[in-house]
Amino acid sequence: MKRVHNFSAGPAALPTEVLEQAQSELLDYHGTGRSIMEMSHRGPEYTQVNEQAKERLARILNLGDDFEILFLQGGASLQFLQVAMNFLNKGESADYINTGTWSQKAIKEAKMFGNVHIPFSSEATNFNRIPADKELSLSDGANFVHFTSNNTIYGTQFPKEPETNGIPLVCDASSDFLSRPIDIRKYGLIYAGAQKNLGPSGVAVVIIEKGFLSRIKKTNIPTLLDYRTHTKKLFHTPATFTVYLVNLVLKWIEDQGGISHFEKVNNKKANLLYNTIDADDFYRGTAETDSRSKMNVTFRLPSEELESQFLKKAEENDLIALKGYRTVGGIRASIYNACSLENVKALVNFMEKFRAENG
Repeated sequence: MKRVHNFSAGPAALPTEVLEQAQSELLDYHGTGRSIMEMSHRGPEYTQVNEQAKERLARILNLGDDFEILFLQGGASLQFLQVAMNFLNKGESADYINTGTWSQKAIKEAKMFGNVHIPFSSEATNFNRIPADKELSLSDGANFVHFTSNNTIYGTQFPKEPETNGIPLVCDASSDFLSRPIDIRKYGLIYAGAQKNLGPSGVAVVIIEKGFLSRIKKTNIPTLLDYRTHTKKLFHTPATFTVYLVNLVLKWIEDQGGISHFEKVNNKKANLLYNTIDADDFYRGTAETDSRSKMNVTFRLPSEELESQFLKKAEENDLIALKGYRTVGGIRASIYNACSLENVKALVNFMEKFRAENG
């Protein structure tokens, strides 16, 4: 069996142990003679999977009873709409920090429901940095402050939660979810597409503080898009196999030592890669140093021709999915939790050899 060094930005690499367990249970889940995909979503087997995934996530994040956990379809992109539809009314406002493409998409959706104030934007510098707290021009009376914690396209990441002086945070945490500790007390809602740090594509994890949930007063929200629908009961058929895999990934995270373990490993991976980039001028990081992402490392070479050669040679060495996002080009190495330190060392060794031969 061949396994490459996978640096895909999403859907991303999954832990080998998780894939092996899923493979072993694919035809016969726990002696039932059926796959988990072939069972009722209201049956005891899937119910146990769903509840176990919630319990594990609550333990990992140290959530109390004051949070709801939902596994919803539509990915993070639907959450751009759903957050605003539930928590923003005509005549009300919310603050949206603009640090990249996904922030812009969330802003576009929110404007359909209420007033959107942008307290900071790095668009003028091609989204190469994250704001300091003192740069945030927050509005008075905002329902919430929305931010994208990590920007996959531009390789930037908030080093910590932005300071909002008590206004609840709403966060698109798709690409750094469970990679480092968070201060859960600051959040009204967190959402994340599973396909980067949590599992395969097909589900968004949504965590809502119950007090924040109680702020929903609308009566005209479509049933399936109303968060209250999903907190009351399992309303419709979920993405059962995806949630099953999310549960296995959560078990793997716990078995490895939880978020504290991955914070240390992710720091090592990022430092190793950035030190290689910063060794001289051959590789050039695209994000400001204090805004650099520890999940998506973006950089350029002296010419686009060399970048094409780099990507071709990398693939020949089983270093896969390193091409930058289509709108920005360059190179991007996505080093989520399931990307091992050994994967990053293989990439660094290749980068050093490529620089020696072409620098």
